Amino acid sequence: MKLPGQDAIARQADEHLVTHRVKLPRKAVERPFRQVAKRLSMAVLVLMVTSVIVYADRGGYHDGAGDSVDFLDACYYATVTLSTTGYGDITPVGDAARLTNILVITPLRVLFLIILVGTTLEVLTERTREEWRLNRWRSALRDHTVVVGFGTKGRSALQTVCATGLRKEQVVVVDPSSKAIDAATNDGYAGVVGDATRSDVLKRAEVQRARQIIIATQRDDTAVLVTLTARQINRGAKIVVAVREEENAPLLKQSGADAVITSASAAGRLLGLSVLSPAAGMVIEDLIHQGTGLDLVERPVIKAEVGRNPRELDDLVVSVLRGHRVLGYDDPAVGGLELTDRLITIVRATPGRQVTPDIRPLPRD
Repeated sequence: MKLPGQDAIARQADEHLVTHRVKLPRKAVERPFRQVAKRLSMAVLVLMVTSVIVYADRGGYHDGAGDSVDFLDACYYATVTLSTTGYGDITPVGDAARLTNILVITPLRVLFLIILVGTTLEVLTERTREEWRLNRWRSALRDHTVVVGFGTKGRSALQTVCATGLRKEQVVVVDPSSKAIDAATNDGYAGVVGDATRSDVLKRAEVQRARQIIIATQRDDTAVLVTLTARQINRGAKIVVAVREEENAPLLKQSGADAVITSASAAGRLLGLSVLSPAAGMVIEDLIHQGTGLDLVERPVIKAEVGRNPRELDDLVVSVLRGHRVLGYDDPAVGGLELTDRLITIVRATPGRQVTPDIRPLPRD
């Protein structure tokens, strides 16, 4: 395997020293400036309402200077009263004014204070709400899909599995980049910021309870470390890994990957096929693009198909999965289909088709 030098690995480790945290998808919220402007407007409105109430009953108030209470005095009294400053130079002396202070102005004072400290209260409430959402999310997360790396490969993999019926609530993205996780949460996925080679980061993504893990990192050495860590945490999950160099595929298999996709070689083979036959390249591209045209689908054998040859079925069978062996449709070893077999067929695409993959892990030493 081609591994970079130790200095490069050390630099990468330094870059990944990020405080790992979980981010859940959120609804769009107002901008902070608009929130502050709205609170200020409400505070001014409460102040003006109080001033008008005081001015309307200005005869029930006494000014310590001996002057009559005008509108400016009413605004002044409302300000010092709502802010609880209370200099005492203007006081309610009439019964109606005192009753109004008890029943109207005092509640307005409480409302005014709530508006002023609304930001602090909102922060506390938001933290409590976020903690509650996080705990509820963790308790409900089971048999989900973990995607390590939200680059081009990770996004494409998610688009494919979601096209087969996987709900976004059942996906957790892990990436060391905060921007990548922000993009994932904006798309509706839960995200964990952190280095996926560390077990504590993967545990925050609940890898121990995941059904399948997709590893699409930028570097092959990182993919090996993530695979080893993920397999150590979850022995039963199906792990699929993308690597750049084909010579690294055997090492990924030894590390615990159930399937390894060589991105560079696969792209090269598709390019070569397209040169020889552009139409054939288009067909292959259509087959691997779920939800349009034709789809490759894995399904179980039904009772009516037991004992029959794959060629006799109505579906176009490409391969037969028997145990951990993948047999061609015309392989003599297939014989008659068994109830425990699974078929890989080509069908007309149906958006949202629910596909149940075979998640049985490969036997391990």
